[in-house]
Amino acid sequence: MKKQIVGIIGGHDCTLEVEKLAHNLAKNLAKVVGIMVSGGLSGTMKAACAGFKAGGGLTIGILPSYNKKDANSYVDIAIPTGLGLARNLLVVKSADVVIALPGEAGTLSEIAYCLQLGIPVISLRSWDIPGVIKVRGAKEAIKKVQYILKRSRK
Repeated sequence: MKKQIVGIIGGHDCTLEVEKLAHNLAKNLAKVVGIMVSGGLSGTMKAACAGFKAGGGLTIGILPSYNKKDANSYVDIAIPTGLGLARNLLVVKSADVVIALPGEAGTLSEIAYCLQLGIPVISLRSWDIPGVIKVRGAKEAIKKVQYILKRSRK
């Protein structure tokens, strides 16, 4: 059976509050699923990668550039694409379930890809769009991830 992957998406820039949220969410999420994918850069992505590694998980960063060195220091596997923003499709398509944290147009595009491709997407303080699973906190997000991953194994 293939290993399951959770995606965490969010802004390049984030507040200290969102940084802490991403770190703590990812740290606890690593106990549920062992692999995380993100865009591999700064802000929410870096905080999530740091938290996921702290929780013992493996991180994948799908980069917009051709340079592996562009990945944040918490990315275990850097995949340079040279695709720019188009790499957002690869980020979400690599995941079995995605958690969206606050972000702008790039995060919105990733959510749209999830909805179009049938990838479950959970919003934690992010966009409120029909079809997106809205949660109030990190614990609820993790429970939803567990439920979705358990159902997808059947």
